[in-house]
Amino acid sequence: MLKFSTRGQYALLVMTDLAEHNSEKYVPLKLLSHRRNLSAKYLEQILIQLAKANLVIGLRGLNGGYKLVKPASEYTVGEILRVMEGDLSCISVTENNTVKTLGNETFWKDLDKTINDYVNSVTLDQIVKKNAEGSNFNYCI
Repeated sequence: MLKFSTRGQYALLVMTDLAEHNSEKYVPLKLLSHRRNLSAKYLEQILIQLAKANLVIGLRGLNGGYKLVKPASEYTVGEILRVMEGDLSCISVTENNTVKTLGNETFWKDLDKTINDYVNSVTLDQIVKKNAEGSNFNYCI
């Protein structure tokens, strides 16, 4: 079963927060932590991983914090989740990298494609806009 960890969920949440507060200024870790009610230490681990993937940039010091590297419209949910989760495939793979689908290869490959197409089609900017509207997020591919 494809299931996203809290690290993946929080990474998307913090990226959304940074996009919502689109600013040229760095957002301090403590402020991000407070706004989203997350542990600063846990959030810092996530942000370090996002920074290593060049999705955010961090700056130490008095005016330090984190900000997005590029506009929110240029980030997809898929790229953010892959940084935290790795491959988003729902297909079980054996030791020799062959698909173990017990005769239903087409179904599982189609499901895998649908999931990846969906997360790759939704941008951070779209999430921010939906959040601002206060509506439920319901996109179809």
